[in-house]
Amino acid sequence: MTYRHLEHMTDAFIEVTGSTLEEAFATSGISVVDTIIDIRSIEQKTERKIEIKSHDLNNLLYSWLEEIIILTITEGYAASGFDVRITKSEQYVLNATVRGEDLDFEKHHFKLEIKAPTFHLMEIKQENPVVMRFILDL
Repeated sequence: MTYRHLEHMTDAFIEVTGSTLEEAFATSGISVVDTIIDIRSIEQKTERKIEIKSHDLNNLLYSWLEEIIILTITEGYAASGFDVRITKSEQYVLNATVRGEDLDFEKHHFKLEIKAPTFHLMEIKQENPVVMRFILDL
């Protein structure tokens, strides 16, 4: 379960790996928060629930990344723990429990503002390990 920043001129280009799809999605949540603030400074005091539905994995990833940005910037919640479960019947359903605390820019050391995720260069390879790449527009 790792992530790294890839070379990109203006935006955050992130590659995430995980042993399962759920682990890769959880790590992508960590990478988004850690791009905005210092994730190491977050205490896991409270929980929030997230549910996202989508017809395909790329849209599910986009919606997940967008939800983490909204949770952090708009709702002022700093998350550092992510438990993700993904099921598929007629569509993909992501259910997540995120753990963290209220955002405090002094404590959590603001780094960068993310405008939105993009579909440009987004890819999900369901191999062993699962590899996901995505761009965050800064």
